[in-house]
Amino acid sequence: MGKGKTDEISVEEKLKTLFGLQLIDSKIDKIRIVRGELPLEVRDLEDLVTGLETRISHFDEELAALENSIAEKKNVMKDAQALIKKYETQQGKVRNNREYDSITKEIEFQNLEIQLSEKRIKEYKANIIAKKEIAEQSQEELKSRQKDLKIKKKELDEIVAETEKEEAALLKKSKSSEAIIEDRLLNAYKRIRANVMNGLGVVTVERDACGGCFNKIPPQRQLDIRTHKKIIVCEHCGRILVDAEILTGKQLVKA
Repeated sequence: MGKGKTDEISVEEKLKTLFGLQLIDSKIDKIRIVRGELPLEVRDLEDLVTGLETRISHFDEELAALENSIAEKKNVMKDAQALIKKYETQQGKVRNNREYDSITKEIEFQNLEIQLSEKRIKEYKANIIAKKEIAEQSQEELKSRQKDLKIKKKELDEIVAETEKEEAALLKKSKSSEAIIEDRLLNAYKRIRANVMNGLGVVTVERDACGGCFNKIPPQRQLDIRTHKKIIVCEHCGRILVDAEILTGKQLVKA
């Protein structure tokens, strides 16, 4: 197809070139969709790693708080023991039973404080053991996810580089095809592509229906499409219709 836009070419050649352009543009669309989805997996892994790092940081804070609680309870026990010693000394100097009973109750209270502190310390220590176990598991998972993330980032970089190279080659082919198609037809094709979700401005007839909107095409219009004598659009969606046999994707994409 070495002719320029100003040269006269047949409707069939126009349709072949236009359909070929659609095949190229669809491949470019697919590359961009795939490349657009690829970073999602990496982003999910990054979020997971960040979440694990935050969880581990919280574990460290919780463990530090438990250690502080143990230290506080030990201080409570130390103070209680000092008070017991003090009360026991006072007990030997009391003048009556009422003072003796009062001091005895204080000693009993401090002993209860010691027992309660010992119980709390045991609970805190058990909690520390459990949290350390979970923290270690989280650390192992973090290392594994960080490794996965490194591999996925490398894969992503390689795939992006590869698809960018392929896209550049296809864009060059797309521009070459556009250069042959007359402006009016090319603008109509681009307008249709911009207004449909799948980017298909040119579609084939499939099972007697439009390959874009799947509405039935009358037999006479199908015959007109097969003769390649005129440019026909779908009366329902406005896409340009071509015969499936007019061109194979392999012939054009490898050209």
